[in-house]
Amino acid sequence: MKTYIHVNQHNIRANAKGANKPVLTVKNYKQNRKCNEVNFTNGKIVYSPDKPLSCGAKVWIETMEPVEIIGDCYV
Repeated sequence: MKTYIHVNQHNIRANAKGANKPVLTVKNYKQNRKCNEVNFTNGKIVYSPDKPLSCGAKVWIETMEPVEIIGDCYV
């Protein structure tokens, strides 16, 4: 199944002000997980400013391979 990984810029900004929010979002059709580290074997980086993801991301990683979340995961 296709999985999208993107960086949440809002959480990066919040973390710079003292918060401790996960900055990566791992999405597929079943779930939306948030974390700080992932491992995957094959994928591509997509930049699509004219057709962003529904969350607003204009740059993301797409992979058809399983994605391993390392450390804490927030659903």
